[in-house]
Amino acid sequence: MQRTIFNFILAMEGVKDNILRSVLTALGIVFGVAAVIAMLAIGTGAKQALLDQMKLIGTNNIVINSLVLKEGEESEATANTAQASSSNNGKEGKKPWSPGLTLEDLKAIEKVLPGVDKISPEVVEQTNLVQGGKTGKAKVVGITNAFFELNNLGLATGNFFHDEHIEGGKPVCIIGQTVQTKYFPETEPIGQWIKCGTSWFKIIGVLEKRLASKESLENLGIRDYNADVYIPVSSAMLRLKNRAKVTASKLKQNDWDDGEGNKKEESYHQLDKVVVRLEDSGTLQVSAEVIAKILKRRHKNLVDFEVEVPELLLQQQQKTQDIFNSVLAAIAGISLLVGGIGIMNIMLASVMERIKEIGVRRSLGAREGDIVLQFLFEAVIISLIGGILGVGLGVVSAVLVSKY
Repeated sequence: MQRTIFNFILAMEGVKDNILRSVLTALGIVFGVAAVIAMLAIGTGAKQALLDQMKLIGTNNIVINSLVLKEGEESEATANTAQASSSNNGKEGKKPWSPGLTLEDLKAIEKVLPGVDKISPEVVEQTNLVQGGKTGKAKVVGITNAFFELNNLGLATGNFFHDEHIEGGKPVCIIGQTVQTKYFPETEPIGQWIKCGTSWFKIIGVLEKRLASKESLENLGIRDYNADVYIPVSSAMLRLKNRAKVTASKLKQNDWDDGEGNKKEESYHQLDKVVVRLEDSGTLQVSAEVIAKILKRRHKNLVDFEVEVPELLLQQQQKTQDIFNSVLAAIAGISLLVGGIGIMNIMLASVMERIKEIGVRRSLGAREGDIVLQFLFEAVIISLIGGILGVGLGVVSAVLVSKY
């Protein structure tokens, strides 16, 4: 033990006597360790961001978005249908009329598709809000209570909608935290009334604040839930705008023409969005295909909707990110290996430079193992110092990357 301690003290003196060389040797380890920590931190952060996005969209969800097709965007099936109709009737084929995405589509999906856990319709209307002399614009969203469960939204105060609210189209609403902050900064909003468009709605609940970055919301194509007003979907049809009513102008609009040669892009769908949650995640892709076929049949072969499986898209994105992280870690590992080789190279050169010192020690009774321990201790000391500095630099780098 005394010989080992003595060799360690000699190694410390050797590092101290050659401080510049020791620092330059340790730099390879410093940057190698820092690179590994920073790259792993970036990879972990990216993975956490994907998990946060998964919480935002929910799991086992299939999203159906309504589309307003422009002229020339008809599906190939639609064109074939029109061509077949023209051949059979001897007249020019007309574009088929689609009723758009409606509540009846939801009933058809629930009836045909097995394993449906929850299904949530959405009607979104941009409107003016008025309360207490304050005005502003916001989105009023017609929903059912399934919306809150599918999007992992809870209440800060108040209650969710009752069945009688939804069935009777009652004038009640639930507001987000941003709406409360703007219109009720110092008062309790529960029980008060707020005007949405031309109708007044009684506030029965306030949502918990949903923390999400602007980038996440944009990437996922979802709204800021804190800034919306939520009403029963039946109330949206009754008190805001019932887009299910079929009129002559509606028929023209669905044929992309207002009768004067001007193309229309206003939505003719009753619903803007539908979210279907399944009990089994293993059937997401198959169920999405079945839903697309159901809607295509109900919409007269006009594909004026889009079916997405956000979870599968995020999983694919996560696989790509994992590969990218592995490549980054491998590159960082190579830099660490290079640093280790640099230490080995310097120590070998040091042995060649210090042959006289080694000879003097051997003549005074040092064994070969003592010489090996001395240089091994020097290498370990340099590696430890470089490793500690590298850990500090890596942590600082990770913090700076997270901040900026």
